[in-house]
Amino acid sequence: MSARSGLVDRHIAFLEALRSAGLPVSLAEDLDAIAALTALDWADRATIREGYAATLVKRRSQRPTFDALFDIYFPRMVGDGVHGRLEDAEPPDEAAGGVRDNAQALQDFRAELEDALADGDQETLSRLAAEMVARFGAMPGRGPGLSSWSAYTALQRVAPSELVDRIVQGLLAEGRTEEEAQRVAGRRVGAFTRMVEDDARRRIAEEKGPHHVADVAIRPTIDRLDFTSARRADLEEMRRQIYPLARRLATRLTKEHHARRRGPLDFRRTVRASMSTGGVPLATHHRPRRPHRTELVVLCDVSGSVANFAQFTLLLVFALRDQFQKVRAFTFIDHVHEVTHHFRPGADVVDVMTDLAASTAHAALWGRTNYGRAFTKFAEEHPDALGPKSSLLILGDARSNYSDLAEGTLKELADTARNAWWLNPEHRRHWGTGDSAAPTYGAIVPMVECRNLTQLGEFVHDLAR
Repeated sequence: MSARSGLVDRHIAFLEALRSAGLPVSLAEDLDAIAALTALDWADRATIREGYAATLVKRRSQRPTFDALFDIYFPRMVGDGVHGRLEDAEPPDEAAGGVRDNAQALQDFRAELEDALADGDQETLSRLAAEMVARFGAMPGRGPGLSSWSAYTALQRVAPSELVDRIVQGLLAEGRTEEEAQRVAGRRVGAFTRMVEDDARRRIAEEKGPHHVADVAIRPTIDRLDFTSARRADLEEMRRQIYPLARRLATRLTKEHHARRRGPLDFRRTVRASMSTGGVPLATHHRPRRPHRTELVVLCDVSGSVANFAQFTLLLVFALRDQFQKVRAFTFIDHVHEVTHHFRPGADVVDVMTDLAASTAHAALWGRTNYGRAFTKFAEEHPDALGPKSSLLILGDARSNYSDLAEGTLKELADTARNAWWLNPEHRRHWGTGDSAAPTYGAIVPMVECRNLTQLGEFVHDLAR
């Protein structure tokens, strides 16, 4: 009974961790998972993983977060996971998690790791990942609140990335091309690095509880990851998500437009039509709805860390350009540069991102962000961009290096446009700190926090309605 109760508690905690990480797990999906799991063999961990994934994971981008949390709440092993090769080892010179770590041990381990990586032997690599953390990632005797295991320490000690060139040479000897060998070697080392990180998290979860690791060590799903904290691999995944997100938004908007196609009631036509039936039944007639689509002008800060946020927003807006009557885009740091021409129909997303990154040089005169100067130059050089039918969308963190803010110019721009919004990728708690002029600008143009793809998608949906 206690074992069953413990399993139910673990199931509930796992689902709560998924929700906290950004996976929208409903009660119905919870029940679907339970129904599926009752039909599966709990002795087969891989089958249980796929049963959970089939009922709880909706999009491919959510799978890495799901897998990381599954490994924490349902680990493949408990304890140090180091097999017989360490049981007969000589006593270590110094206590280090009960395993030996010296120059000869490191050399032997790296030789075995190199062979396993060259062969792509997943079973051996899985064992070596656990052994690597036990041998080289143990940090005993740490103070309260600090973990006894570190994937970073183990990876720094063994440095598997330094083995890439040797693995490439082995793959070339097998007849692989240089490009293919580099790609395969990098992929194998990257996968092994993730195994080491997973095993360290497993040990910390045993030590501190899975809740601690889920809250601290698990990155949110890609659609909820902050633009400003994304790594290169995250940015590549975000690029892949932009156009599927645009397609979902376009489908949703089309359905809503169709649902709202019927205009206001045409009373006279309805009464006339009802006279032939005496009003029973009564068929209503409606005036045609006048179509309206937004003319959108986007003004983007492309300096520093906000450049990624601006690029993704531009890509999403232009992927949805059919939902707008007209779109024009401008980038700035302290000088304004129009980039509308980069978003030509059928353009490859990688080429567009490259062009936008290159255009940053045209958006800077002195290289220091100056919102006031950018607004002034925009008003002077592009007076025809805004009108009573257009909407202005400003993208940036409102950090202007304590320069003149040109509030009057921004107010004139906002008054000229039909609507105006400002998307800020910083967390709201940072607005008004340091050189942030968010409170000042927010009093002129409504400012919205937009830190991830989910918030961006919802805003663009509301904008294009």
